[in-house]
Amino acid sequence: MKALPGEIVQPGAIAARFLERPATRELIRHLPSESFRWLEHDYPSQIARWNYHPEYELHLIRHGTGSYIIGDQVGPFGPGQVALIGPGVPHDWMSDLQADEVVYNRDVVLQFTDEWFEGCASTMPELNPVRALLEASGHGIIFSGSTAERAAAELELIGITQGARRISHVFAVLATLAEAPADEKSFVAREWFTTTGQGDGKLAVEAGLAYIFDNLASRIRMSDAARLAHMSEPTFSKYFKKASGLTFTAMVKKLRIANACRLLAQTDDPIASVSLGVGYSNLANFNRQFYAELGMTPSRYRRLDADERPKGTSPSLDLKTRRNPSVLEVAAGITV
Repeated sequence: MKALPGEIVQPGAIAARFLERPATRELIRHLPSESFRWLEHDYPSQIARWNYHPEYELHLIRHGTGSYIIGDQVGPFGPGQVALIGPGVPHDWMSDLQADEVVYNRDVVLQFTDEWFEGCASTMPELNPVRALLEASGHGIIFSGSTAERAAAELELIGITQGARRISHVFAVLATLAEAPADEKSFVAREWFTTTGQGDGKLAVEAGLAYIFDNLASRIRMSDAARLAHMSEPTFSKYFKKASGLTFTAMVKKLRIANACRLLAQTDDPIASVSLGVGYSNLANFNRQFYAELGMTPSRYRRLDADERPKGTSPSLDLKTRRNPSVLEVAAGITV
């Protein structure tokens, strides 16, 4: 769908295109001299897409408005939004755009692994209070008010500092978010899952998730996922549940129903088409599974207003348009 000259492409329309395909596993790489990854990018961008990865992600929106997808929820974003996304949670931010418009330096992203954090915490017990924050990140958390402002400032400082000073700002932003008052943080999605298990459990979850996402609209067999993890079915099943908290079958159902919720909310596709699109060839079975998960039929879910649909607490975006300058703006001496 190509926009006409001067036409605004609404994020809901963009979302509909993305939601018809599985989330992409993003491979996170950082330089050998870095223990975490910090970057800024434009929108549209090749890396700005519906994706998931085993790293934690802190995400700052500098410019523009639009819609986010976090886990099984779609909601609004504006300048100054700071979000924490847990391992394995699918996410994307889609801006309102004029035809051929580019939002330069829209995003600041910080990504780090659970192994990195645990390694730090094992020698620095002062980091222990951050664990509760990270454990809750499977819901996706959006921060607002002064917490978001202070976190945004620290995220920007990471990009313009080096060495020990740089890593001090990483710890500062984590501390800021861990200390956020209840009225300045909102849990976005229904309880999701994490991939912070160790060893064989982590391997099972990552292989299983990759296989599920690649085949959400097709027939899914645990035997195929186990083969990809180089495990027998009983071993794979045991490690998958231990590390993710869900059986493989329950995870498939959760992801399929979450995808169905997005399609019902963001497209006008017939319910039968939605059923097929999320891997249910039998419409009656789809209706039954949807009702078991959400306590209502797909048709009723679609009729409800966005604020009436079952979901996590909707974020209250008390966002400011003032922000810190980007790295490029600092280098160029541009005042914002």
